[in-house]
Amino acid sequence: MYRQGDVLIVPVAEDAVPAHAADAPGEARDGRGRLVLALGEVTGHAHALAAPGRLVREPGAFGPMLLHLPEGGRLVHEEHAPIALPKGWYRVVRQREYIPGAVRIVAD
Repeated sequence: MYRQGDVLIVPVAEDAVPAHAADAPGEARDGRGRLVLALGEVTGHAHALAAPGRLVREPGAFGPMLLHLPEGGRLVHEEHAPIALPKGWYRVVRQREYIPGAVRIVAD
């Protein structure tokens, strides 16, 4: 299990990846060619990977993302130490917070 700021990255066994996710098209990359797991709303910094792979978003406001890294990758962010991720599948979960009357994704 890995954590970088408000992003939690949990390894998932390949046989536990839902078929709809394994066959889904990957998320588009940003202008720099990176897979962005979370973009800082305040700072504009990003938790991102410049590696071969794909990002599949699950439905729902708080739906996690599934990340596939066939060759592994290096997760970087301007305010955190980089994290080396081995090849495989991961569930990416954004930290949430409760405010009176609502739950929201933590703003970075």
